[in-house]
Amino acid sequence: MLNYVARRLLLMIPTLFVISALVYVIIDLPPGDCVTSQIDELLSRGDPDALRRADELRHLYGLDQSLVTRYFQWVGGIFRWDFGLSCQDTVPVKDLIGERLGLTMVMETSTIAFIWIVSFIIGVYAATHQYQVGDYVASFIGFVGLAVPNFLLAIVLLYVGKVYFGLSIGGLMDPEFIEQPMSWAKFVSISQHLIIPVIVIGTSGTAGMIRRLRANLLDELQKQYVTTGRAKGLPPLKLLIKYPLRHAINPFVADIGHLLPEVISGSVIVSVVLSLPTTGPMLLGALKTQDVNLAATFLLFVAVLTVIGMLVSDLLLAVLDPRIRFGATSEK
Repeated sequence: MLNYVARRLLLMIPTLFVISALVYVIIDLPPGDCVTSQIDELLSRGDPDALRRADELRHLYGLDQSLVTRYFQWVGGIFRWDFGLSCQDTVPVKDLIGERLGLTMVMETSTIAFIWIVSFIIGVYAATHQYQVGDYVASFIGFVGLAVPNFLLAIVLLYVGKVYFGLSIGGLMDPEFIEQPMSWAKFVSISQHLIIPVIVIGTSGTAGMIRRLRANLLDELQKQYVTTGRAKGLPPLKLLIKYPLRHAINPFVADIGHLLPEVISGSVIVSVVLSLPTTGPMLLGALKTQDVNLAATFLLFVAVLTVIGMLVSDLLLAVLDPRIRFGATSEK
C-alpha cells in the first residue's frame, strides 16, 4: 500500500500542473484583461491620463508579458507561497485569501460532514424500512433536495427567518466579531451562523447520496447470502453491518472525491445570497474581472482538495472492502 500511495502522490504533480495550466489559459482567453474595466471607468470620467495609467497598471500586474511567462512566474511563486498580485485593490493574493480561506474550509468541512451523516442515517433507514412511512419521507426529501436550487432555498430561509423569527441569517458571524481575533465568543457565533448555510448547501448532495445508498443497500439485502445469514439466526443488526452494508457503502465512500468540488461550486451563489465572507463571492468577482492570479489560485486549491479526496476515497475503499487490492493483477 505504501508503494501505491507514493505512486499516487507522484502522479498528483503532473496532474495539478496540467490543471493549473488549463485554468490559467482559460481564464485569460476572453478579450481584454483585469485592467480594461478600470481604464474604461477612467475614460468615462474624461481622465486624460487614462491610457498612460493603463500602461502602468499592465506593467505592474505583468500583463505586458507573454501568457507563458506570466504562468510560469505564478507557478514558481506558489512554492514560495506567493500567488502574485490581485487586481482587486492591488494587494497580494495571499493577503486576500487569508481568513476567507479558513472560513471556507470550516464551512465546506461542516457541509460534507452534514451530508455524510444525514444521508447515511436516512439512506440506511429507508432501505431497511422499504415502503414504510420513513421510506416515503426519505424519498420526498430526496426529490425536493434534487429539484429545489440551493440559492432559491437560501432566499426562502432568509425571508422566513427575518419575517417570522426576526433572525439575521446572513454572514458567518455577528458584526462585532468581523475584525476581531478568534475567541470562544467568536467561535460560538460562527457555529450558530453555520447552521443555515450548511443545510442549504448540503441539501442537494444529501438528497443524491440518500438515493444512491438506499438503492445499493436494497440490492444487497435481496441477495442470497443475506437470506442464508437470516436462516442461520444472525441478529438483524449484526447481519446488516457485517455484510450488506459493507458492500453497499462502497459507492458512498467513492463519492468523497467528487463531493468536494460539487459542494464548493454549489456554495458560490449561496455565499452571494447569504452574504457569506468566503471565497465564493471573491472567486465570482475574480472571474468576472479576469483577475487571473486570484481566480487561478482558488481553482488550483479546489483541484488539490479534489485529488486528495480521490486518494482518501481509494484508501477507505480498500479498508472497507478486502476484495480491493492495490496493484493486484488478475490470475487465471
